[in-house]
Amino acid sequence: MIKTITLNSLNKARHMTEEDITHEQRVIEASKKDAKAFGAIYDQYYEGIFNFIYRRTDDEDLTADICSQTFLKALQNLKKYEFRGLPFSAWLYRIASNEVNKHFNKNKRNKIFSVEEERVLELFEQHENDFSEDQIRLLIATLRELPTETMEVLELRFFEDRSFKEIAFILNIGESGAKMRLYRAVEKLKKHFKVNWEQ
Repeated sequence: MIKTITLNSLNKARHMTEEDITHEQRVIEASKKDAKAFGAIYDQYYEGIFNFIYRRTDDEDLTADICSQTFLKALQNLKKYEFRGLPFSAWLYRIASNEVNKHFNKNKRNKIFSVEEERVLELFEQHENDFSEDQIRLLIATLRELPTETMEVLELRFFEDRSFKEIAFILNIGESGAKMRLYRAVEKLKKHFKVNWEQ
């Protein structure tokens, strides 16, 4: 029965096994026939998509609106979705990214990007880097000064643990472009961090 299909067994869709992907595809196919089955997809990805949007708006009400629009668009276009070697979440993130861009273009406002201190600390803990609290605070301040486009690539690669293929798809750029953006972002970050640390 469709209602019993859940995605609870999936990791946050970053590192999915073949079995996870097959299961997810079954849920997607079921959702194409019965919109109620889409609830499992919504439950699985809502929090990640919400946080992704929130970092670009820094406004909970606006984030909730764009998040709802993202899932509505995904449901409306689900029949067009085809698996092409990327996790389904990449497709959702691309829709979310487009919806955020559409909002800022329509309202003629500059995009923002908020950095969550906990996420940076989590990244440091994962890589067991021996940085002082002052260095971490400076790094967070440095990240906040980088352009949105630069932060998007850093976020997707390091905080979301996405492959270059996924980053390229989500941001609608070529894979080599994604790599180049990341390289430039890291170089800019290193240079900026070094200059500020030495002052």
